[in-house]
Amino acid sequence: MDTITTDDVLEVLSPIWTSKHETATRIKQRIGVIMKWAIAKGWRETNPVITISSALPKRPNQVIHHPSIPYDEVQSAIEMIKNSQASLSVKLALEMLIMTASRSGEIRNAKWDEIDADKRIWTIPAERMKQRKVHRVPLSSRCIEILDEADNLRDKSGLIFPGNVKGKSLSDATLSKLVRELGIKCVPHGFRTSFRTWTGEQTNIPNEVCEFSLAHVVGNAAERAYQRSDLFEKRRQLMAMWAQYLTHSKAEVIKLNTHQQ
Repeated sequence: MDTITTDDVLEVLSPIWTSKHETATRIKQRIGVIMKWAIAKGWRETNPVITISSALPKRPNQVIHHPSIPYDEVQSAIEMIKNSQASLSVKLALEMLIMTASRSGEIRNAKWDEIDADKRIWTIPAERMKQRKVHRVPLSSRCIEILDEADNLRDKSGLIFPGNVKGKSLSDATLSKLVRELGIKCVPHGFRTSFRTWTGEQTNIPNEVCEFSLAHVVGNAAERAYQRSDLFEKRRQLMAMWAQYLTHSKAEVIKLNTHQQ
């Protein structure tokens, strides 16, 4: 153990650091754990993994785009999901994800006590949001219908869309698997892209309203300091339009707040 050097570790990691980065990262972590164990045993004095980061090959900046489908194919995708052999919980969860343009984890871990059906608001706590900030989601008429159907799935977990294992939420893999098996060429997260493309091409809704609907950070630090509103009433209009587009239903009548921000 005491003969292993930094060069030895680099020789193992360098060939795969860019081509198989996830695997290489796990190997680096495992080697580091072993070296810490050896130090604790008194078999060596230093951990060669600590100092190698700057010597590893530089990786090109990579932007990962989640596979998505054109917005004009989303309605058909919903019908395929509804007509599938999946459990009711999975089907309703996926449709709710699409209707609200939410992230998978936000939907899978949604609880009944977060829903205000009378005001048609779903309030997601900060700890479940990517930006660690409370996010209010306006619920369209179709979302309320989905919740009414999900009411039959209630159990002691409090989850709106419970998983097959009692007391556990659905897994992200379960949602992804259904989409894949149905031949829908996207992943659950990709429906957010479909929604955002639709807002840009089919509506004249301001950009910041669309971005707030996705719970994205809008503007620089100075602009955010003065932006105290979450533009909720305007987002309610937008999500009603999205639901109308996906269901080909008549326009929803939205009671607007006369003091919109």
